[in-house]
Amino acid sequence: MIRKKLAILGATGSIGMQALEVIENFPEDVEVVLLTGYSRGDLLLEKCRFFSVKYASLANSNAFIRYQKDFKEAEIQLIEWQEVENLISSAEIDTILNALVGAAGLAATVKAVDSGKKLLLANKESLVIGGEYLSKNYENWRDNVIPVDSEHSALFQCLKGENKASVRQLVITGSGGPFRSFSKKKLQNVTPEDALKHPTWKMGKKITIDSATLMNKGLEVIEAHHLFDIPFDNIKVVIHPQSIIHGMAIFSDDTIKAVLSNPDMKLPIEYALFYPERRSSVIEPLILEKLTLSFEEPDIGKFKCLKLAVQAGKKGGIYPAVMNAANEEAVHAFLSHGIRFLDIPEIIEKVIQSISWTTVESLEDIYEFDKEARSKAREFINKIL
Repeated sequence: MIRKKLAILGATGSIGMQALEVIENFPEDVEVVLLTGYSRGDLLLEKCRFFSVKYASLANSNAFIRYQKDFKEAEIQLIEWQEVENLISSAEIDTILNALVGAAGLAATVKAVDSGKKLLLANKESLVIGGEYLSKNYENWRDNVIPVDSEHSALFQCLKGENKASVRQLVITGSGGPFRSFSKKKLQNVTPEDALKHPTWKMGKKITIDSATLMNKGLEVIEAHHLFDIPFDNIKVVIHPQSIIHGMAIFSDDTIKAVLSNPDMKLPIEYALFYPERRSSVIEPLILEKLTLSFEEPDIGKFKCLKLAVQAGKKGGIYPAVMNAANEEAVHAFLSHGIRFLDIPEIIEKVIQSISWTTVESLEDIYEFDKEARSKAREFINKIL
C-alpha cells in the first residue's frame, strides 16, 4: 500500500484528535504532512512534534503570532491560510480530512474537490451550505468524497454495490440527545451544561448542542441529499437511543441494510482513511447477545430545529446557508448563557423569514448571505439579552 500523505484541517478539535489516535495504530501507512488548528497552539505543536509534521497553521491571528517562534524552534513551518490552500492543492498531499467546524469548512471542501484530492469529509456544514454549488460546478464531485459522519459513513456502506434506482428510503438514526424524554416545559430551563451531557457520543461543543436540538439530524438530511443525490422525501430520521445502528437503506423489495457498531467516531474515521480496504478494529466490538434496540419518531413539536433545517434544505438556494448561519450564532449565544435553549429555533425561524429567497450562483453569494444571516441573528439575540 502506498503511504498516504495526509492533511488534517481542524486537528485540535474532537474529530481531528480522534483521527490522530487512529493514525497512531498505522504509523507505516500514513504520513501526516499538515495539521491546522484555531488557537490551541500548545496542543497543535505537541501533535506536530509527535507525528513529525512538516507544516502547521493556526487560524487565530493572535495565536499565530504568539506561537510562531515555538514552531520555528521545532523546525515546523507555521503557514498562513492562503499557503494552506496552496499546499492542499500540491503534490505534497493526496488526502485531506476536513474536520473544521461550521461554515468555515466550505472553502476547504471546494479546494479539495477542485484539486481532485481524496476528501474525508467530517464538516457537514460545507455540504449543507455548498452542496448546490458543488453540484452545479463539479459534475463528478462525489467521486473522491468519503463521508466521516457516522450516519453518512453507514449509508455510504449500505449503498455500495446497489442500484440507486432501487433505493426507496435512506434512514438516518439519532440518539435523541440528552433531552429526548423532556417535556417542552422542562426544556425551558435547561442549561448549556445540561445540553453538553450527551448520552452516547463524545463530540465537540457545537455539534453536541446541535444533537440536543436535533438540528444535527436536519443538517445530516441535507448532507445525505447532496452526498447521495437522493430526494429529500426519500430520507427519514428515526430516533434510536442506543446509537448502535448508524444508518439504514430500505430497498424496493423491502430489504433493509444497516451498519451497526459501538458509538465511536474512530471507526468511521478509520474506514474513510483506508477505504476501500478494511483494517483491524480500533474500537470495542459489539456483543450481539447484549443488544436491545429501539426506535421512535422524532418529536418535531419539541425539537423544531429538525423541521426548520429540512424545510430550508428543500427550498434550497440561499436558505440552507441562512439557516446554518443563524443556527451557529444562536448556538454560540446559548453556550455563552445569552439565550435559552428554546430560543435557538425561534431565532433561526425569524432569520429565515427576514431574508428573501434567491438562487446561489457563486461562493460569494453563499458568503454574502451567511454574513447577512449572522447579522440578523445577532440582532434578534441582542433583543433577548
